[in-house]
Amino acid sequence: MCFFHQITTRSQSINSLLCIGLDPHLKELSLPPTCTEEERAEAAYQFCKRIIDATHPHAVCYKPNAAFFEAIGTKLGCVTLRRVVDAIPDGIPVLLDVKRGDIGSTAAAYADACYDDTDGLKADGVTLSPLMGWDSVQPFVTGKYADKGAFVLCKTSNPGSNDLLALTLQNTTLFEKIAHLANEWSHKAQAQSPVSFDTSSSSPRLGLVVGATDPQALSAARKAAGQDIWILAPGVGAQGGDLDAACKAGLNDQGSCMLIPVSRGVSRASDPGAEAQKLKEGINAARSAVLSSKEEKSEQSGSGIAAYQKDFIEFSLKEGVLKFGSFVLKSGRTSPYFFNAGLFSSGSALHKLGKSYAASIMASELVDKDGKVTFDVVFGPAYKGISLGALVCAALYNDFGVDTGFAYNRKEAKDHGEGGILVGASMVKKRVLIVDDVISAGTAIRESYALLEKIEATPVGVSIALDRAEKRSLEDPLSAVQAVARDLGIPVVSIARLPQLQEYLRVSPDYDEDVLKLVTEYRSKYGG
Repeated sequence: MCFFHQITTRSQSINSLLCIGLDPHLKELSLPPTCTEEERAEAAYQFCKRIIDATHPHAVCYKPNAAFFEAIGTKLGCVTLRRVVDAIPDGIPVLLDVKRGDIGSTAAAYADACYDDTDGLKADGVTLSPLMGWDSVQPFVTGKYADKGAFVLCKTSNPGSNDLLALTLQNTTLFEKIAHLANEWSHKAQAQSPVSFDTSSSSPRLGLVVGATDPQALSAARKAAGQDIWILAPGVGAQGGDLDAACKAGLNDQGSCMLIPVSRGVSRASDPGAEAQKLKEGINAARSAVLSSKEEKSEQSGSGIAAYQKDFIEFSLKEGVLKFGSFVLKSGRTSPYFFNAGLFSSGSALHKLGKSYAASIMASELVDKDGKVTFDVVFGPAYKGISLGALVCAALYNDFGVDTGFAYNRKEAKDHGEGGILVGASMVKKRVLIVDDVISAGTAIRESYALLEKIEATPVGVSIALDRAEKRSLEDPLSAVQAVARDLGIPVVSIARLPQLQEYLRVSPDYDEDVLKLVTEYRSKYGG
């Protein structure tokens, strides 16, 4: 598993964006001036071990800074660093903060020193200076180290970074050029050294270091790098970076792909574990606020109804799939409307449903700037997703000339014939769109995501019919759809959402103001 896939998987599994820095400053080790190198080494190790033991449930990765270990002494500095790396639990990536930058055999030697399991430091990723160009980065992310990754310095948190990194070059800044190159070099690394066991053919090899102290630069770097590049954003806490502003500027549209490293804030706490948990929860609160704000702006700018959405709502009402009234949901809430996709049960209704799915997909971010879909196969999870996936494939081809593969799973493995639980087009090393009717808790989508990852497929999005846009609970500001998008880092596209349903009621002559009022009140109370 490559480095950034490790980061993504770990982040999703513990719902965290916190990176813990391991910086054993000699002045923090409480040692006398006459101490020996052996005493410094042991104190540094115990300093880091205490932090690791207390914080590992909350850390996406650990970031030991090589400089503080080198300062221990020439005999035991690197030995101690390796001891610390070995003390980090399996499954938690190690990002070695070394900021190397050289070319040729020197860069290759640095890579061996950082990565080698036997004689090196056994890191999973490193920080690098990109100013000497691609050939200074290449040895760290290609060849025998194609499964590794690197964060390149883009716009660092120190004030002096403006001396060079903010310089303007041909209508862009140097740091924006670096952000763009992170994408370009990642593609170059993938082409030179594909990773056969990488579950994501598009997984980047490079990320960016952009200081949380400069939200404007964070925003510009995110725009230049795109949605898939991870950003390491130091500066929150001791350096004065504002967490809310940094998250607003640096998170991608799914509320992910940004790590917040904290060192002193954790190491100086009386209870590092409690402080790490507090930081994780604070980061999650900030990212939830960002997602909610984006959702609100999207609704304000896009509450109108597209033609395909109006058609979808009208034939859903005609088929009895969508009803207005008073309905007690599984959650115990009393809803003024109810949606049951199982009642799409005629040829004409299914034909129209497929056309609506296809139209919503082609109007979404699942289509790139060249008008091509970003997936190779449509996957319909058993059972309802099977028919829906087939409809979507057929409608995409019929209405838009888009010919993709189709696959689905069985609930029970077949022990004869072709056997197994998967049927249809191969999804191995393919980009896959998951199709379902609605997302309630998100369990089915998460199960599908895990199934696809096991076969080395890359889930790139989810397509559903209706997004109820409801909070999961009154204490949780995120809807189930938002939580899936955030946790899995993929977009969720719906044919229609609650705001479109409200707009339809507002302009339709078939429903009085009381129905609109009930739906509006329900959204005001439960809307996510």
